[in-house]
Amino acid sequence: MPDAVVIGAGPNGLVAANLLADAGWSVEVLEAQKEPGGAVRSDRGLHPDYVSDVFSSFYPLAAASPVLARLDLAAEGLRWSHAPAVLAHPLLDGRCAVLERSAEETAAGLAGFAAADADAWRRMCAVWSRVGPDLVQALFTPFPPVRPGLRLAVKLRASGGLRLARNLALPVRRLGEEEFAGEGGRLLLAGNALHADLAPEAAGSGGFGWLMSMLGQSHGFPVPVGGAGALTAALVDRLRRRGGILRCGQRVASVVVRGGRAVGVTTAAGESVSVRRAVLADTSAPALYRQLVGEEHLPARLVRDLERFQWDFATFKVDWVLSGRVPWTAPQAATAGTVHIADGVDGLTRFAAQLAAGQVPDEPFALFGQMTTADPSRSPAGTESAWAYTHLPQHITSDAGPDRITGAWDIREQEAMADRVEAQVERLAPGFRSLIRARRILSPTTLQAMNENLHNGAINNGTTALHQQAIFRPTPGTGRPETPVKGLYLASAAAHPGGGVHGAPGANAARAALRSHGLHGLLHRSQRI
Repeated sequence: MPDAVVIGAGPNGLVAANLLADAGWSVEVLEAQKEPGGAVRSDRGLHPDYVSDVFSSFYPLAAASPVLARLDLAAEGLRWSHAPAVLAHPLLDGRCAVLERSAEETAAGLAGFAAADADAWRRMCAVWSRVGPDLVQALFTPFPPVRPGLRLAVKLRASGGLRLARNLALPVRRLGEEEFAGEGGRLLLAGNALHADLAPEAAGSGGFGWLMSMLGQSHGFPVPVGGAGALTAALVDRLRRRGGILRCGQRVASVVVRGGRAVGVTTAAGESVSVRRAVLADTSAPALYRQLVGEEHLPARLVRDLERFQWDFATFKVDWVLSGRVPWTAPQAATAGTVHIADGVDGLTRFAAQLAAGQVPDEPFALFGQMTTADPSRSPAGTESAWAYTHLPQHITSDAGPDRITGAWDIREQEAMADRVEAQVERLAPGFRSLIRARRILSPTTLQAMNENLHNGAINNGTTALHQQAIFRPTPGTGRPETPVKGLYLASAAAHPGGGVHGAPGANAARAALRSHGLHGLLHRSQRI
């Protein structure tokens, strides 16, 4: 009988298991898929010489995460690699906004859009230098973040805190217009905001766009050398060295609840696994409460609140084997690991409006990844392992394009949507299509089949909008990993602080479980040894 069972071997589940093992608990991780990693996996499924990241690829939040830093995954062989430039947003007229590794170089590039924007970027970076580290610490701490929050409050008072708070609450379109005279800085902020499901006019999108831009400026958008799976392998190796057990192909069918307490789990194969202390679930909130626990064990108010739970956008992804580097018209884009593809901020607004109306966008905003540019080990010299993803409505009402895409995602619809994404790239990189030697299409339903937490391709485990963050995540009045069932903890991105590969939800759940047994201090001592 282990002290704890962790449901799911995604990054949050593996972080939680590692921290429990550090504190001396016996831990068993049960994963439904045949391999661990959740949305952090890579393969050679397209070509034996090309490594493709199946889901996530670039990890600025991992680079900034104090949670992952304390795990010292470098000791497990994990190494990071950076593209020469962090990200680029090329335009049809040949101009290109570039987030460089150096703040001064970024500022110099933005001056090409408007001379005053160099100083505007420097001011943003200066604010980040003062408050960024404490902001990140507060973000990755269980809500409310008392200690880091107090440190942050002191610095904010000395740094124009009310003005910064206002900026963070602004829609990213308005923030960009207030801060930058030219289009370049506005593009960097708005494109980064749409890494989540935040439209340029959404309240708080300015804060998210600023956060991601500043993380990119200070930490880059690094990738694990050899593929995203190297990050998972490091977490798994670390766990096993500490005595943890990982069993894949073991789908958990239910959490066993007796007397209001989680006492174990039952697998789909009928195996019962009892626990001494806790069950931690790296699953979506609806799956945990409705499928694994059952509404009979939950307060009626939580059951009602689940009816209002909002998923983030669906996702459509394409992986490519390219025989050469992408022929961008704007040459600066060739140096970036991540490329944003949209016709300016207005194009982003049009895209978001179509999503809000339930339409499949006719000119989809795409995030394009140049993986060999970021990590030369991903494919032979002179070639590129590439991907792009775009967002779609969770519920499709119509197609703004000509292909009558309904969301059935049969072969015809998959091919049509992939062609639409490729056409967007071709506009900015004529000749791109001639380089394609193979492609793999991952529709929303395919993504969910490969990882159940990606509900219809929702990669954030719930919207990033303000009404479902902090104390509202995943439902109002929660904001912490504890659940109404004693000994059961939500350890996924459905819990605060939400999506991104940083390990904070798993760490928060592990610490809550340890705290309930008076062992939280033991964890800190073990991590210093």
